[in-house]
Amino acid sequence: MRSDSIKKGIERAPHRALLRAVGVCSRDFDKPFVGIVNSFNEIVPGHIHLRSIADMVKTGVLSAGGIPFEFDTIGVCDGIAMNHPGMKFSLPSRELIADSVEIMAEAHRFDALVFIPNCDKVVPGMLMAAVRLNVPSIFVSGGPMLAGHMVEGGVQKPVDLISVFTAVGCVTQGKMTEAELEQIEIAACPGFGSCSGMFTANTMNCLTEAVGMALPGNGTIPATDSRRLHLARETGRQVIELFEKNVRPLDIITKESIANAFMVDMALGGSTNSVLHFMAIAHEAGIKFPLSLINQLSDKVPHLSKISPASDVHIEDLDRAGGIPAVMHEISRLLNGNSRTVTLKPLSSTYRNARVADREVIHSFSRPFSKTGGLAILFGNLAPGGAVVKSGAVLPGMMKHTGPARVFENEEDATKGIMAKKVKKGDVVVIRYEGPRGGPGMREMLTPTSLLSGMGLDNSVALITDGRFSGGTTGAAIGHVVPEAADRGPIAAIQNGDIISIDIPARKINVKLSDAEIKQRLKKVPPFKTSIKRGYLKRYIEQVGPASEGAVFKD
Repeated sequence: MRSDSIKKGIERAPHRALLRAVGVCSRDFDKPFVGIVNSFNEIVPGHIHLRSIADMVKTGVLSAGGIPFEFDTIGVCDGIAMNHPGMKFSLPSRELIADSVEIMAEAHRFDALVFIPNCDKVVPGMLMAAVRLNVPSIFVSGGPMLAGHMVEGGVQKPVDLISVFTAVGCVTQGKMTEAELEQIEIAACPGFGSCSGMFTANTMNCLTEAVGMALPGNGTIPATDSRRLHLARETGRQVIELFEKNVRPLDIITKESIANAFMVDMALGGSTNSVLHFMAIAHEAGIKFPLSLINQLSDKVPHLSKISPASDVHIEDLDRAGGIPAVMHEISRLLNGNSRTVTLKPLSSTYRNARVADREVIHSFSRPFSKTGGLAILFGNLAPGGAVVKSGAVLPGMMKHTGPARVFENEEDATKGIMAKKVKKGDVVVIRYEGPRGGPGMREMLTPTSLLSGMGLDNSVALITDGRFSGGTTGAAIGHVVPEAADRGPIAAIQNGDIISIDIPARKINVKLSDAEIKQRLKKVPPFKTSIKRGYLKRYIEQVGPASEGAVFKD
């Protein structure tokens, strides 16, 4: 056991003395030590209940013969961090989470790990740590929040956090009063859990099932459901099985299992951030997984489930319809069913007997929402290294769009410009210097896209950025443009009025400029300079790589 290095032998007497001080008994020294990696805090709705999840995990570990030790990581609420300087810290927190888990696990020599994430950057940060450490590991999330409900015109309708962001745009346009906005605000988030749609947190928790690192139900069982506690206890038991069989993350996370996860992602129309995060996870695992491969998967996987923000369906509805096993059953002909999982059975055993309980929520393979997946990677002279779009949330009329550029140098300027009605129908909004280095931290652009939606412009205006979008973004919102403006990518050469052409079905994004003109303009672009002179973000700017490689630190 790894933990023998802190508990066996005469020379470890000081270590044992310290361990006795935290309650370890003599008989415990022969048992595996299990680290319980919790992301509990009291400001994030997705994390405020995680003490109860950890308690159930520890009960499971103890019942199976292990000794649990809980420790915490940080966790940022992207919704609270949105649209102010705090969002610069969200993506960078992912690297700190991975590093902090590595430090704790190596310093204390845990034999196995149970990870308890819930929100956006915590899930991938913990998955990165799991493959980096490669000790027996398993995940159990805190589960999704239930949707809120309101009565409108005598009819009850679901609302969620995105409803609030969109309503802000409606107020700006004069379509809604501030009192009506407040009613939506009050109803949107009825309790704890990760926000209720197929946003980044729930996308990643669902894909953790699909990649084989969590038990069935991890992504969809509501946070308030007692089955979530049962799942946590069973997860605690299962980690001891993984330890005894010496099954490790790199036995489970392979090129094939990542492809499985992306295929489920395509069927669900998940968050564009899943691309960024699984690129980072693949990098940690030493797996080459080029962006172009994602399009190959998207071309053969139909889009089967439209969940908020693409519809009024929420994760609780997906759970009732059969959850991720039911989705995998529908696309089973495409999956690698032999991939290993934390169940100690092949992936096929998870979905073989699963069935869809609601065809309105999960369409059949033969009658999909669309024949191709809900995500696409675009390439062209504006994004030579690729860009990402949630095609499943784009209105049909915007799948192809050509229009003049309306350029903003940051999110704040774009938000002001949109609210001041400087953006017109047919425009292509360009927000640059918001990439991993330029932002820094690749901020999510949920406020601008929600404003466009609330103002009724999402059917006529596209938005392009080297930053990111929330999983709750709808419309022709194209992010992760590589190279970013701070790296003198072509997006830095765009000027107001330049004609930009977007063709999502053809996977193309181009500006109608010659290569020579782009090159000439870029020569005149001043070198990127940041106003950040100290602290973590300064170090982040110096170390972070491109979005196409997961925005991980350079080797």
